Amino acid sequence: YVAAVYEHESILSPNPTALVDRQSALGLMGRNLDIYEQQVVAAARQGAHIIVFPEDGIHGFNFTRSSIYPYLDFVPHSQFVKWNPCREPYLFNDTEVLQRLSCMAQQNKIFLVANLGTKQACEHTDPRCPSDGRYQFNTNVAFSDDGTLVATYRKHNLYFEYAFDTPAEPDYTFFDTPFAGKFGMFTCFDILFFEPAVKLIRHYNVKQVVYPTAWMNQLPLLSAVEFQQAFATAFNINVLAANIHHPTLGMTGSGIYTPVKSFIYHNMESYGGKLIVAEIPVITTGNETKLEKPHGSVSERGSEQLPPVFHAEMMYDNFTFVPVWGEKGELQVCANTLCCYLSYQRAVVTDELYALGVFDGLHTVHGTYYVQACALVKCGGLHFSTCGQEVTDASAVIDFQLWGNMSTPYIFPLLLTSGVTLDFADHMGWKNNHYFLSKNRTSSGLLTAALYGRWYEKD
Repeated sequence: YVAAVYEHESILSPNPTALVDRQSALGLMGRNLDIYEQQVVAAARQGAHIIVFPEDGIHGFNFTRSSIYPYLDFVPHSQFVKWNPCREPYLFNDTEVLQRLSCMAQQNKIFLVANLGTKQACEHTDPRCPSDGRYQFNTNVAFSDDGTLVATYRKHNLYFEYAFDTPAEPDYTFFDTPFAGKFGMFTCFDILFFEPAVKLIRHYNVKQVVYPTAWMNQLPLLSAVEFQQAFATAFNINVLAANIHHPTLGMTGSGIYTPVKSFIYHNMESYGGKLIVAEIPVITTGNETKLEKPHGSVSERGSEQLPPVFHAEMMYDNFTFVPVWGEKGELQVCANTLCCYLSYQRAVVTDELYALGVFDGLHTVHGTYYVQACALVKCGGLHFSTCGQEVTDASAVIDFQLWGNMSTPYIFPLLLTSGVTLDFADHMGWKNNHYFLSKNRTSSGLLTAALYGRWYEKD
């Protein structure tokens, strides 16, 4: 099928904390929706069956709970309401944004996924009901190619979004399409957690995911395109990811990902949006991911002259590192129960410092979640203290095999090359209770090769 995602440079409110009326809010959102409309037309012309828009693309961000209120639509969160907002605009009040999106889908005969803010009144008898008498949700909506609202999803893992509420129960949202079967749906920060993203894929056997996001890149391990690809690879699914484009805020990185190929956009230099359209194979059931729980142990190797172990901060976590010196070698580094091993060879030894790092612990900055990571990274400079810094360019082409005795079956294989481009591993998977990733000659200089494990039970 042909998929489209649009990386949108949203028109933002100059003063998001100011209180405005509904008309002013609709005016600002209308300018973003005008751009959406042009992109839907362009995608449909290229034969796209479905288009995905980013999180916060219509209303923007940095609102307070009260200042976002005029920007919120009402949406019925029920699979029992069959509603086409374009054809039946008067069914519910405050649905102007939904109506426009529905009409775009209908007029262009395309499935459309977008993100908006929604509201839902609640009774004070409800113990969770906020004091202002309403819930406010960060919501994705999906419309079929005739404009019918086919799915809603309320974001579960909010990322410092004080204007929004977390739904009482996670939504497991999917919708059916005639061209690729079932699509699952979740948003941004959700991708790092078990609920609902992993559960949706594993329990409901979802093979295609639509993913609106407003992601601030964090190298070396959590750049948008890097993790989006790793997610598609780890679960053997297709991911249609649409990010916001605001380079000054570190926000870029969208793509259409299959387990073996990626069509991406990452651009920190220029402004304006970007439409990505690609034809990808439908993933059917049957080729399930093998997420076996590892067990047992492996005998350790004898050690030669060991390089020095040092500590440095990476992604706000205290990693234990060993330097990767010389043209070839074998290294190991351990922390807690996790040991990481690297065997490497490079054709040309450049004057760049690389290091192999391990972290096995609770990550606590900008969210709390348990990480097991083995990472080969290019350091920011030649001093040990620069390892873990954000680096975007590298020249060393390295052959490597990286493996670790991970305790979780959820391993996201990261492979990032110079200029924040992606590469695919030659081989990866479980072997002798270790997860491994191997590559002969990266396509360009290596920035990051990592096994990013999420041990959800220990969150």
